[in-house]
Amino acid sequence: MAGRISQADVEEVKARTNIADIIGERVSLKPAGVGSLKGLCPFHDERSPSFHVRTQDGFYHCFGCGESGDVYTFLQRIDHLSFTEAVERLAGRIGYTLHLEEGGVARETSGRARLYEANSAAAEFFRGQLMGPEAESARRFLGERGFDAGAAAHFGVGYAPKGWSGLLDALTAKGFTRDELTSAGLVSQGQRGVYDRFRGRVIWPIRDVTGQVIGFGARRLYDDDQGPKYLNTPETVIYKKAQVLYGLDLAKRDIGRGDPPRVVVVEGYTDVMACHLAGVTTAVATCGTAFGAEHVNVLRRVLGENTGAEIVFTFDPDAAGQKAAVRAFTEAWSLNATSFVAVGPEGLDPCDLRLARGDGAVTAMIESKAPMFEFMIDQRLAGLDLGTVEGRLRGLQLTAPLLADIRDEGLRHRYEHLLARRLGEDLAEVRREVARAARREGGATDGRRGAAAPPQVPAQAQPSASVPVVAVTMASLPRTPEVSLERDAAQGFLQYGHRIDQAALRAALDETFHHPALEAIRSAISAMPDHTRPGWAVEAVQSVREPYRSLAAELLTAAFPAPSEEVAVATTAELTRRLRMRGIDREKRELLGAIQRVPVDSEEGREVRRRLAALDAIRQELVADV
Repeated sequence: MAGRISQADVEEVKARTNIADIIGERVSLKPAGVGSLKGLCPFHDERSPSFHVRTQDGFYHCFGCGESGDVYTFLQRIDHLSFTEAVERLAGRIGYTLHLEEGGVARETSGRARLYEANSAAAEFFRGQLMGPEAESARRFLGERGFDAGAAAHFGVGYAPKGWSGLLDALTAKGFTRDELTSAGLVSQGQRGVYDRFRGRVIWPIRDVTGQVIGFGARRLYDDDQGPKYLNTPETVIYKKAQVLYGLDLAKRDIGRGDPPRVVVVEGYTDVMACHLAGVTTAVATCGTAFGAEHVNVLRRVLGENTGAEIVFTFDPDAAGQKAAVRAFTEAWSLNATSFVAVGPEGLDPCDLRLARGDGAVTAMIESKAPMFEFMIDQRLAGLDLGTVEGRLRGLQLTAPLLADIRDEGLRHRYEHLLARRLGEDLAEVRREVARAARREGGATDGRRGAAAPPQVPAQAQPSASVPVVAVTMASLPRTPEVSLERDAAQGFLQYGHRIDQAALRAALDETFHHPALEAIRSAISAMPDHTRPGWAVEAVQSVREPYRSLAAELLTAAFPAPSEEVAVATTAELTRRLRMRGIDREKRELLGAIQRVPVDSEEGREVRRRLAALDAIRQELVADV
């Protein structure tokens, strides 16, 4: 810009701009006293909010890293703008005409505003083309995936015509230069001149968190198109694919409204559309790149300080999906949220699942999510014969490094308990192996939150492409006493749980199962509030997370190994008793080990002895019932 912007205009634009609105588009802010808001600082990694905004003063300050300034400073730092560009950005936002100190109207020359304008004009052009006769293939593509004209309009989906210069001609007619369109990534330079980058494709506008179009994603439609299946805008001044999440502009409001706040990360544009149309309005997707550290930073600012927030990743249950889970796990570690994984039935992604089974199946898929750590443990144990010493040892070696990287001591101890039960190993041995893995990998097992670097998953723990996750069936379950007990008990609970003593059933359902598939089924059964209500078992089966739902269906429908219904009920009651006995014996072993390590006359020692006595009394009652 030739000349200097009038200082009066600079102050006027700032006075007309609410700094909380600008910062609130990037950072989740909450009240922090009279006239003050706070959130997680966007300029450094933190878990407790130290970034404060004073709305009346138009000022922000971070008590953690010391960053502070006004609304112009914020835009300069967050978007790497010059001061002039920041003023121009806000003036354009409120429709204010800037003037120069020397007189006359100020003309924006940084180019960023023109890139936004060009992308906005291109989005309008593509939307208009979708209704034309040439776009029949695009409309058919969308219709075959369950998206009507209303859905296309909601997401701004359009069509790029097959010609070489349809967009180029339309936008140059609006006054955009070829250099501007090239800088925006809308056209490309070839040997024969400039031509449209996107041709003969379905087009999705990619918006930043504020809703401005910054680029496009395009899907091939025609067999004679030699280009890649998906084509995105190249890196530009305003489009950085590692920092963009498709759909975040639509999802951000509902992310903050959730209880708990939740982000669902899917793998493509159509998956985002399917989720939103199915009611999962917090779904987002990466744009032609893997989920990475910069995406984590974007989500951290949106989620804010919500310690109960959830991030749910959806992956195919194959080797590639497992590797994606590992990558996402390592990157999402620094999020102030709990990570989960949701796998669709039969490996269906949200778009295909909605098309095949309806909106309810998509929401059910997300709700049947598994904790990321539990998912990772399951993947490492998949394919191992836990009925053998060698299988259990290998399982412990594969999973211990994962647990060693859990920074939260309480959470780590709970997963050590879970792993010990899954493997049927002594808790003390599991903890020793986790400690050894921590020493090898530099993990955080000293009880200090945040003491270690982000987790690095060891090479030997990486899921192998040679061991894909396959559907678990009754026939494929290991033929070991422990698994047989759990399988028979789960079958009995599903078929005859309404016929046995409900208190005893509840007590048995509190006992964690060793086998991952049977544990998922036990958890679903346990979550049912009333085991005597008609239809509860079907609901339990439908709520079992994939890929274990088909096994639950087998257990519900397979013939129970008993000559009559009365015998089946009695057998189920006996299986309930055996599970409770197993749990008591396990807890007693742990307490007997603990009593050796604490002073006899200490309060902890007395509490251990009281608990041992209570367990003995319960065990005697169970034995007497035989």
